[in-house]
Amino acid sequence: MNVIVCIKRVPDTETRIRIDESGSDIEATGVKYIISPYDEFAIEAALRMKEAAGQGEVVVVSFGESAARETLRTGLAMGADRAVLLEGAPGMDGLATAKVLAAHLEESASDLVLFGVKAADDDQQQVGPMVATLLDRPCVTGVASFEITDGMARCHREIEGGVEVVEVALPAVLSITKGAFEPRYASLKGIMAAKRKPLEEKDAVTVPSRVRILGLSEPPARAAGRIVGEGPDAVPELVRILREEAKVL
Repeated sequence: MNVIVCIKRVPDTETRIRIDESGSDIEATGVKYIISPYDEFAIEAALRMKEAAGQGEVVVVSFGESAARETLRTGLAMGADRAVLLEGAPGMDGLATAKVLAAHLEESASDLVLFGVKAADDDQQQVGPMVATLLDRPCVTGVASFEITDGMARCHREIEGGVEVVEVALPAVLSITKGAFEPRYASLKGIMAAKRKPLEEKDAVTVPSRVRILGLSEPPARAAGRIVGEGPDAVPELVRILREEAKVL
């Protein structure tokens, strides 16, 4: 079983984001970057498949600038066998990113391509399904767990009130969400081994982006709270505010 996991370098979800002077990007100075958390679920899923089979290869692939090498090394430290960096400047156009990845994946023999269900920075949830369409492969999104048997992927998706089971033939594309695949920590041995594992760098195909960020802005400050009274006597005024001002009743 050969599995490719597509990962993205994103700002740490706990870091403080500041808008730069241009007003259309974030200030990168001092910002820590990590693997998008949902992509870590996908890496863990791939590693468990390989471990259960006792053979196979897990490859992590990222489309980004040279700084993404560090992100790929993290995937190697978790246990991936090798990494590929498609050097380029990704933007907000999910289709452009999907075309870059699909161009590389067409040349790679893989039974399964895994994505995180979404990236932590843009939250678009579209690159995985777009890649599947471009490659003409079946796709299942929001997969919490799955098993591979007899050339089929049996996927479990958590839906309101139950679990949906979807089966697709391999090769396939799956996007993984939080569920059975809690990501492991990279051990010291894994971190040291990652330095010796192959990391291939190649130019990404050029795909023009059709999406441009015009501007970023801070979310509006929350209005200060107010006290309308105390005890039962405050109920009529509270109901009036909810009906006439907040318009939620």
